[in-house]
Amino acid sequence: MSVKDKVVQIIADQGLLDVTDVTLEATLDDLGIDSLGVVESIFAIEEEFDIEVPFNANAPEQSDFDISSVASIILAVENLVAEQT
Repeated sequence: MSVKDKVVQIIADQGLLDVTDVTLEATLDDLGIDSLGVVESIFAIEEEFDIEVPFNANAPEQSDFDISSVASIILAVENLVAEQT
């Protein structure tokens, strides 16, 4: 399973959605994922990929980890995974 597929699955699980409902352009807000769901998604991503996400839940706009869309989250995770290898 690719990074993209795993991230989409995690986001779908957090939003209680089907993976087909999670589009790359969608924001987590569009998908009905609240701030607690965002934090839980970040934890799940960290656990799945064994990475540490530089994310400030109190000020996500000040983070290096872009959560503005599903596509940006996938890209950020891919970059963190690549940095580890």
